[in-house]
Amino acid sequence: MRPDSASPVIPFLIACAGIATFSAMDVLMKGLSIDIGAYNAVLWRTGAGTILSGAIYFASRPAMPDRATLRIHAIRSLFVAGMAVSFFWALARLPMAEAIAIAFIAPLATLYMAAIFLGEKIGPRSIMASVLGIAGVLVIVAGKLGRGDYAPEALWAVGAVVASALLYAYNLILARRQAKMAEPMEIAFFQNGFVALILALGAPWFLAVPGSDQAIPLVGAAFLAVTSLLLLSWAYARAEAQILATTEYTGFLWAMLFGWMFFDEAVTWPTIVGAVLIVVGCLIVARKTPQLDPIEPAAA
Repeated sequence: MRPDSASPVIPFLIACAGIATFSAMDVLMKGLSIDIGAYNAVLWRTGAGTILSGAIYFASRPAMPDRATLRIHAIRSLFVAGMAVSFFWALARLPMAEAIAIAFIAPLATLYMAAIFLGEKIGPRSIMASVLGIAGVLVIVAGKLGRGDYAPEALWAVGAVVASALLYAYNLILARRQAKMAEPMEIAFFQNGFVALILALGAPWFLAVPGSDQAIPLVGAAFLAVTSLLLLSWAYARAEAQILATTEYTGFLWAMLFGWMFFDEAVTWPTIVGAVLIVVGCLIVARKTPQLDPIEPAAA
């Protein structure tokens, strides 16, 4: 049981470390998506993640989940597969800071998903938050168009990030149900396994075997993803979600730093202004609505 009197400082710092770890995974996945394509990067990473998380999961000799739990694992994995492939396809074509900033619209989209699927009401504050989020995306896109040096696929990549964020928004709805039915390591194992199986259906058309120089980045990405999950799960078990939710926005700072360090990506003022608008909108929502405890990092 989470002690109410416990200081949230340590969980807050651990959550920040979890976001930093996942951002480091994004660096490896961006490079892999450029080299072998997003489909293969996600397929091979989740394959490696299945082995890694499975070793940890089965070491505890768990009881196998029932049919209803397996069903929610499989359904959520379908959304995660689409979310991950679309996001990393976009990440290979956009600066990291831009992609992460646009992906922050997911909590705002969750409002409308909750209204559609859970019957929750959308108030004036939520509408105002959504307007800020949309304005932030438009500022980022306008800044890209204004420079005139964007790649032909850049606008398609923006659309892919938005699609990924929408899938993630519904993914949060499913996560709430899933978290009540399974522990984090069970979720990590079955989600990696189901995503790998779902993507394997496209292997006859899209499969490419990675070279030996890509083996270490693939294993590293899987290790970082599982590590981030464990760090965030530990933190959210020991502090309130409303305290820890803001740590996700530190991902933008890591994206700026890592994008500059590893891909020589400059961060533009429209990207910063757009990110601020989107984050302000998310914080307005956070003050009004209870947070969903995330059981995995935002970008899958």
